[in-house]
Amino acid sequence: MKQAKNQKSEKKKGEESSQYRWAVTVFLLAVALSAALSLASESMLSGAGMAVALLILGLFIALGIVFDILGVAVTAADPRPFHSMASHKEPGAKEALNLLRNASHVSSVCNDVVGDICGIVSGTTGAIIVVRLQEALSLRSVLVSVVITALISGLTIGGKALGKTFAMKQSTKVVYWAGRFLHIFHR
Repeated sequence: MKQAKNQKSEKKKGEESSQYRWAVTVFLLAVALSAALSLASESMLSGAGMAVALLILGLFIALGIVFDILGVAVTAADPRPFHSMASHKEPGAKEALNLLRNASHVSSVCNDVVGDICGIVSGTTGAIIVVRLQEALSLRSVLVSVVITALISGLTIGGKALGKTFAMKQSTKVVYWAGRFLHIFHR
C-alpha cells in the first residue's frame, strides 16, 4: 500500500515537472519565433512601398488563420483513418499520427504561439501602414488608425471563425495535408 502511494507521488511529480518543462519550451519557442518574425517583418517593410506592406500584412493574417485551422483540426481529427494509411505506407500518415498523438502540444503551438505572434506582428505592420498613410495623405487623424485596426481585427477574427468551422468539418483532410507537408522534410 505504501509502495503504491509512493508510485502515485512520483508520477505526480513527474507530470508537474513535464508541465513546467513544456511551459519553458513554449516560452522559449515563442520568444525565438516572435523575434524571427518581427525581424523578418521589419526587414521586409523597411523601404517597401504600400503595396508590399499590405501584402506582408495579408501574409501574417493568413499565416495566423492557417495555423489556427491546423490547431483546431488536430484536436478534432479521428486517428483511425491515419492508422489505415500508415499500414499502407501512405506518405504523411506517420507524421499525421504524430501530430494527433501530440494534439495538445500541437494545438498550443499553432493556436497560442504562432497565432498570437502573427496577431502581434500584424498589429505592428498595421501601425507602420497607418504612419505611412498619414504621411502620404498629410493627415494626423486618429480615424486612419481606427479604420486600419478595425480591418485587421475583422479579417483576423472573421478568418479564424471561418477557419474553425472548416477545421472541424474537414479535420481529417487538414491533418492529412499537414502530415504530407511534414513528410517532405522527413525524407
